[in-house]
Amino acid sequence: MDIMDVEISQATLDDKPVLRNMLELYLYDLSVFDGADLNSHGEFGYGYLDHYWREEGRHPFLVRVGGRLAGFVLVNTHCEREESHFSMAELFVMKKYRKTGIGRKIAFHAFDQFRGVWEVGQLPENEPATSFWQHVIAEYTQDDFEEAIRSDGGPLLIFDNRGRGKLTSCCS
Repeated sequence: MDIMDVEISQATLDDKPVLRNMLELYLYDLSVFDGADLNSHGEFGYGYLDHYWREEGRHPFLVRVGGRLAGFVLVNTHCEREESHFSMAELFVMKKYRKTGIGRKIAFHAFDQFRGVWEVGQLPENEPATSFWQHVIAEYTQDDFEEAIRSDGGPLLIFDNRGRGKLTSCCS
């Protein structure tokens, strides 16, 4: 698999059904950690999907590898901390593409699209995500990030990329 053949593009309104379907795969994976169950329609459901086309500050992206759908990333401005600008709402890579460097490439792309103070939170039980984000953010910022605890008890990683990973006093 050639990770050079990764395309990350802004999702359009026409892409919304595709993103909705991929969110179900993502939420299924997360159900191991958050205990979610299917609703009466046999879906997990993602309550904020429509907001990505109705509200400013929400940015959906689809990921393709070799022209085939491989994942997505959702960025928004709904942060835990008042001084933060951007939140990594969701990042999903299909299992067959994991551990190839694609997740890292997607994260770096998202970070580079939006400059400011970032928050990246994980569910408290999701140790694979915590490990992934610790690694990726440490590399992206050259170990210049802060660790905090989210309101749900999960880890929250914070960094300022306005100087490409250089923290400012806002994050201390």
